[in-house]
Amino acid sequence: MPGKKNHPSALKAGRRDARKNVYRGAVRTTTRTRVRKARALLATPKVAEATQAIHDAIRALDKAAEKGVIHKNNAARRKSRLMAALNKATNAA
Repeated sequence: MPGKKNHPSALKAGRRDARKNVYRGAVRTTTRTRVRKARALLATPKVAEATQAIHDAIRALDKAAEKGVIHKNNAARRKSRLMAALNKATNAA
């Protein structure tokens, strides 16, 4: 089998990567959930609740970027789009 890891350090790296993958998946899931919740509240006329949800989503994005789960520019782009959507909803209301 050409893809099998035999060296002890490669085996250890594989175990480490598997652990990190589980952790990163959890962080990514909570971040996506918060962003999805914020976008859903933006579609409703509840601007105050949407504002709080967006702040929670921004916080989750910042934490994910700080931990290396997503790239910092990816987080910045998503935060920018959320704030633009909030401003648009606020001006419409």
